[in-house]
Amino acid sequence: MSENYKFFCHKNCEFFPCHKTDKPDEFNCLFCYCPLYALGKNCGGNFKYTEKGIKDCSNCMLPHNKKNFDYIMKKFSEISELARKK
Repeated sequence: MSENYKFFCHKNCEFFPCHKTDKPDEFNCLFCYCPLYALGKNCGGNFKYTEKGIKDCSNCMLPHNKKNFDYIMKKFSEISELARKK
């Protein structure tokens, strides 16, 4: 089975690439806005919190790596749980 659905590169986007990368041809735009952001410290990405408590993901490439598609999909149960609690 093809796994092309796990990768989308939008080179015409005015923000491309939104994170610094040495491999723009491998930059995955599929999760343009990271679905893991709401998981806070449990997202698994490379982030930090600013002095004001805002999550800064500018150094995180987790959602932009094709190899991480399955990891993100496995985290959706945690995201759903957060939505149920609200």
